[in-house]
Amino acid sequence: MRPGLRQVVLSGALASLCSAAALALCGQIERGTWAGPNNGPSQWIWGRHAAYRRRASLRYTLVGYGIHHTMATGWAWLHEAVFGARKREQTPVERLVRAAVTSGTAAFVDFQITPRRLQPGFDAQLSRTSLFVVYAAFAIGLALRATPGARGSGR
Repeated sequence: MRPGLRQVVLSGALASLCSAAALALCGQIERGTWAGPNNGPSQWIWGRHAAYRRRASLRYTLVGYGIHHTMATGWAWLHEAVFGARKREQTPVERLVRAAVTSGTAAFVDFQITPRRLQPGFDAQLSRTSLFVVYAAFAIGLALRATPGARGSGR
């Protein structure tokens, strides 16, 4: 099944925004910097040192968020392709469990399969507990897009 572009874009945006907010909140609580964890993905462009940058900047934060958003949209495409059919018939628990499967898969791939340079870099500034919160927020974002009555939620 090919998911519609609108569904993928909405799922990716919600998942990206929810997880970026969790990155900012956890970073502020643990390290006193909302930007630090969001800088992590910019290591793709600027090297591993970028994941340790704490201050907000166009170079690290904007680039980091752009990469994060792009990858969230890719995972949203997979989520919509696998779980997108008949969302209106799914219970909220089913939608959340399916989103958690996608998010758990993303976390596994991000930290166990992906080469270090292409990992998200969040772990440079966050504990494992915070990483769990971030990926849970990602799942919630995917599940929100699937909520009946939400714009673009049905098929």
